[in-house]
Formats: sequence, structure tokens, C-alpha cells
Amino acid sequence: MRYIWVVVFLVILGSCKLIQPSTEAGSPAYSTYQEDLSSSLPKYPDYKSATQEVSSNVPSASVQSVDGQLDEVQRRYTDKNKSEPYFSGYTVLVFSGIDRNQAFKTQDDLKLNYPNLTPEMQYQQPRYLVKLGKYTYKIEAQKALYQIKGQFPSARIMQDRFQRKEYVAPTTDQNATIQN
Repeated sequence: MRYIWVVVFLVILGSCKLIQPSTEAGSPAYSTYQEDLSSSLPKYPDYKSATQEVSSNVPSASVQSVDGQLDEVQRRYTDKNKSEPYFSGYTVLVFSGIDRNQAFKTQDDLKLNYPNLTPEMQYQQPRYLVKLGKYTYKIEAQKALYQIKGQFPSARIMQDRFQRKEYVAPTTDQNATIQN
């Protein structure tokens, strides 16, 4: 058995000696090889001339017509927003608890230490909430949170719904018939 292993080892060693990597840079058959691929490559138009043609074809009046359309869409969007009584936003919740005196104390501390912020208290049975500000975007609320976080570490930002100041409730006609 040992003899077989020795023979296999010598055969492998001998075959490795026979296979030698080429030390030349390339075979002489490929040294003069050339191929023209220009016929198979895609052809692109000249970029500069194409952009000049496009810019010369655009009429200047189209900008005004687009502006008019955008103004109309913006007007409809603001009218729609004014007709909705509430909007979603963010507020900073400073206090939430059942102790009424602590809620008033928190509100007074906020008014005293931060006069530029306007806290408001709400009662949602069975708890009192002291909220700070009405913000459309969360990043606006983070500014207020950063100001008070040192004195009120339990303060946090929460989503809320607010009534619009400019909302006008639709009027009902007193002479209209009541329908069931």
C-alpha cells in the first residue's frame, strides 16, 4: 500500500514539472491580431447639436401657461384646505397625569421659564395634558422639545389634530326644509 502512495506522489510531481507557465508576453500568433468593432457599436447623435435644436424649438409662452395652471392648482388646494376644519400636526406633550395641581404647576413653570412658548392645558378624562405649541412638521416641534428637555425630561413629541384658525363653518339656511 505504501508503494502505491509513493508511485502516485511521483506521478503527480512529475506531471507538475511537465506543465510550465508561459514566460512570454503572448503567443506569436496573437501579436498581430486586429479587429474593427466600429460597425457593431451603437451610433449616438452629437449631443451639443441635439440640445441646441431642442432649445430653439421650445416656445417661451409655455412657461407662462404652466405658471397659470400652477396658480390655479395652488388656489384650489388652499380653498380645499380652508374648507377642512382640522389639520394633522405635532405638539410637545410636557405633562400627562391625573394630578390637577401638578398640571397647573407645570403650565406655570413653562410660562415663567419660557415666555416665548405658549403652553395649553387639556382635560381628557381622567388625565390632564399640558401641551406646547401646534406644529405642522415634526422638526419644528423638535426645536421646542430641545429647549425644554433639560427642565422637563419626560417631555415628548406626539401627533395631534388641530382646528384651523381660518376655518369658517358653512352656514345653514334657516328657511331650508329639514330632511331625515
